[in-house]
Amino acid sequence: MIKHLPNFITCLNLVAGSAGVYYTLIIDEQKAIYFVLLGAFFDVFDGLVARLLKVSSEIGKQLDSLADLITFGLLPSFYLLKLLEPQTPLFWIAILIAVFSALRLAKFNIDESQSDSFKGLPTPANAIMITSLVFVPFDLGTYALISITVLSCVLLVSNLPLLALKFKSFGWSGNESRWILIGGVIILAIVLQWTFLPLLVPYYIGVSLISGVKK
Repeated sequence: MIKHLPNFITCLNLVAGSAGVYYTLIIDEQKAIYFVLLGAFFDVFDGLVARLLKVSSEIGKQLDSLADLITFGLLPSFYLLKLLEPQTPLFWIAILIAVFSALRLAKFNIDESQSDSFKGLPTPANAIMITSLVFVPFDLGTYALISITVLSCVLLVSNLPLLALKFKSFGWSGNESRWILIGGVIILAIVLQWTFLPLLVPYYIGVSLISGVKK
């Protein structure tokens, strides 16, 4: 029974994403970021548990992608859709985020070279980038939101080499960039609190590029 624990945690990710979609469309889209962060916690935790228990399965891999598509694809897509709807008849462009998230996940599932690093922006990071716009201290107009939508889609399916927080050991040697990334995130969170979230993805991309992650 314990071998199914990672899949159960993955299902909690799916529950968080589904609840977030409902909450975003019906009640208050500004709360989307909290459901994304909750889903991201479960997304990381299910992998940790699977490695600790030394269990893996093809159904677990597929379930993980399906849950990610809802939490980190559909949810941010609807978040931007709700922001754009009152501003422009082009608000349906936000649906492209769900489409490109699906493409990103499909590419990841068949690309065995992404074990130690990523090609393109991972869907959880992309979802955080989008839903954290609520903490931007100024109003984002129609063109800015459309530009963010297009940038999001490009980053998802690009070959941009980015760090993956997958530790083979927890020592400093060989993990310098990962520890710098984690340490910087902690410092930003302490200093800026919630307002650091819009800076998270630019910081992540910057550290990845400076560290020279290989494609």
